[in-house]
Amino acid sequence: MGILVSCEKEEPIVNNDLTNAQVESGMQKATATRDNNMALGNPSGATTSTSNANNYLMTKTQYTMSYNNSKKTCNWVSWHLSTAWIGSAARQDDFRADAALPSSWVKVGGTDYSGSGFDRGHMCPSADRTGSTTDNSATFLMTNMIPQAPKNNQITWANLENYCRTLINAGNELYIISGPYGQGGTGSNGTYNTISSKSIVVPSYVWKIIVVLPVGSSDVTRITSSTRVIAVWMPNTQTVSNQAWGYYRTTVDFIESKTGYNFLSNVSSTIQATIEAKTDTGPTS
Repeated sequence: MGILVSCEKEEPIVNNDLTNAQVESGMQKATATRDNNMALGNPSGATTSTSNANNYLMTKTQYTMSYNNSKKTCNWVSWHLSTAWIGSAARQDDFRADAALPSSWVKVGGTDYSGSGFDRGHMCPSADRTGSTTDNSATFLMTNMIPQAPKNNQITWANLENYCRTLINAGNELYIISGPYGQGGTGSNGTYNTISSKSIVVPSYVWKIIVVLPVGSSDVTRITSSTRVIAVWMPNTQTVSNQAWGYYRTTVDFIESKTGYNFLSNVSSTIQATIEAKTDTGPTS
C-alpha cells in the first residue's frame, strides 16, 4: 500500500453528474461495466506467434500484455479500470510463474527477485482487480511484474495507482497502459542491469498512460480533444520518491518517442494529435 502524498486535497474530476433537467427527463447515470482491456489499440503490434518472442501478445480476462522473452518482463500491460472491477477479494500474494508462456521458454518464478533489492512491481495493480480471488490472483503472475525500486513501487508509483482509484470512485472509467523502459535501475542494494541467474532486465524508467472518461459506453468514440490523458515517466530509482507523482508528468508523444510504440491508435488521428501532445495539469490527489 503506498503512502498518500500530503498535499491539499482537490476534488477529482467528475464527468457524469446529471443535471436537474436530465433527472426530470428520466435519464439515468451510466452503470460501470468491465470493458475491453485493449480497446484503445495494440501499441507495439504484438502477436501470438511464438516466433515473435520479444513482442508476444498475451490476453487474459484481467489485462492484456506484450511479453518480451529476452528481457523476461512485459513490454507493456493494458487494462480497463472501473468500479465494476472492484470488490472485496483479499490480496492473494501468490506470486508465481505464468504457465501460459510457451513451454520452451524460461519462466520467471515467484522467488526470482529475492535478495535483489528490487520489488516485484505490478504493472496491473492488485488493488485494481478485487472483484474475485481469480481476478486478484491473476495480477500476481510474474509476467505482470518488473524489477522496481522499492521507493518507486511503494511510494510514488503506488500514490498514482491510488489516485486512479479515486477517479473511478468519482464516476469515471479509465484505460491504462504501463510498462518498463531501458536497462539499469537502482534498488535498495545499488544499481543493476539484470537480476537473477535468469538475467531479468532491470528497467531504467517506468511509464504509464491513463485515459479518463465518464462512465458510459462506446468508449473509443467518446474520446475528444478535451479528454483528460495523464502520462508519467519515472526513473526506476530510490530517489524518485523525493517528488510526488505529478512531478513526473509528460506527454504521450514523449513516451512514444522513447519506446517506439503507437499509443491510442484506435482513436482518430486528429484527436490523437491533440491529446498526445498535452502534459496533464489536473489534480493529483
